[in-house]
Amino acid sequence: MKLDDIIVSKAIVEGYMQDLLDYMEMDVAIGGGGPSGITAGYYMAKAGLKVALFEKKLTIGGGMWGGGMMLNKIVVQEEGKRILEEMGISSQEYQSGYHVADSIETVSTLLSQATKAGLKVFNLIEIEDVMIKQKGVEGLVINWSTVGMSGLHVDPVTVRSKAVVDATGHPCEVVKVVENKVGPELHTKTGRIMGEKSMWADRAESVILENVGEVYPGLYVTGMAANAAHGSPRMGPIFGGMLLSGEKVAQILIEKLK
Repeated sequence: MKLDDIIVSKAIVEGYMQDLLDYMEMDVAIGGGGPSGITAGYYMAKAGLKVALFEKKLTIGGGMWGGGMMLNKIVVQEEGKRILEEMGISSQEYQSGYHVADSIETVSTLLSQATKAGLKVFNLIEIEDVMIKQKGVEGLVINWSTVGMSGLHVDPVTVRSKAVVDATGHPCEVVKVVENKVGPELHTKTGRIMGEKSMWADRAESVILENVGEVYPGLYVTGMAANAAHGSPRMGPIFGGMLLSGEKVAQILIEKLK
């Protein structure tokens, strides 16, 4: 078979643009491709919701790839192990209640299962702003990540969604955008982003599910973004809370939108 370079290029451009056009309107838009965002996308897509995930980096998986200090192992406590099992991710018990998994297998399997369930991932796209209208947050304003990195003045485009999930981790980037627009009107203890506290795995993991939820009409937080928004500690390379928080925000939105 003789290959034509232009046909290859057309296939890529047409295929991508068809996907992008299809996801100009969706049920849920997720910002951030770490473990909580991927897990949330998996459960929502599996339930039949139309969901897209936007990640500004080239790679998907957030901080999970590097495990702890570039040692590519992660720990998941007993409560989160069932999600590993559901995804088909292997783990070994280190001590009672502490399960060790390979970070590479975990991220790649999570992403594979989520995309097979129907989650659409757009990487190299940055969330520049949100659309706030009568009902609250009703979509995202997006641009290529390289535009922001280069400091170019290029206008973005918008996508509409019934709900937005901030899964951007420590910076809680989408919530910060909303805070800058609306001031002290967030559904946190102070009405503003409180910021993450120092490392305390036991406390961070115990409160993360309490922190998952709606922080402004149409805007939800999960993962480390939930702890940062509500002023709870960080937890380091233990990821049960990340997985369980992704599942919880998915359950909230499935119940609301289905």
